[in-house]
Amino acid sequence: MVEKPVISALEAARKVQAGNVVHVGGFLGCGSPDAVIAELAKLGTRDLTLVCNDSSILDQKSGKRNGVAPLIENRQFAKVIVSHIGTNAETQRQMNAGETEVVLVPQGTLAERIRAAGAGLGGILTGTGVGTEVEEGKQKLLVKDKVYLLEEALGGDVALIKAAKADRAGNLRYSKTARNFNPLMATACALVIAEVEELVDIGDLDPDDVHTPSIFVDFIVVSPRTEARA
Repeated sequence: MVEKPVISALEAARKVQAGNVVHVGGFLGCGSPDAVIAELAKLGTRDLTLVCNDSSILDQKSGKRNGVAPLIENRQFAKVIVSHIGTNAETQRQMNAGETEVVLVPQGTLAERIRAAGAGLGGILTGTGVGTEVEEGKQKLLVKDKVYLLEEALGGDVALIKAAKADRAGNLRYSKTARNFNPLMATACALVIAEVEELVDIGDLDPDDVHTPSIFVDFIVVSPRTEARA
């Protein structure tokens, strides 16, 4: 089994190019690749399209921020495709000011659109959003007397994901709820970079513990905090 390249967080961030559609794992920052995000924020790469569950937490009064919030604050996204922005007032401000295009997608629909891209499907049919503003501009289909919306598959150029453990081949294991969108995004993007907390030798991961097979992973980044403990 071939080993995957292990690169620094900075090298990973440099692989994200202006204009890319970037999938970022995490749910309110839980399961987000913080080291790569921090380096991407320093680089200031702009005109990106974000695909993420949410725009993370940004509380400017307390200074608390996590997940993709530093990238939001830097205005590095031209477009944000998420299920909610309620925990980030800066995303709301940018949307209302017309600075960033924000597309809100029901959470289950968002997950299924990403899954469809990874499965090679053109899209999915869902009843979610029928009769609401969600259906605007979308094709409707009648199946067995029920109306569905056609939601197109949502792939990306780069996936920045986070795992608890990887072997050197790139097989990944996630921790509990930090799994969230990460496995789906690993299948849906042309380039996949996995930030991991622990890197082990090939054969040290029980096959039953592999949540994302190595075939989907291109590069591995070891969390700096992990390196500091080693």
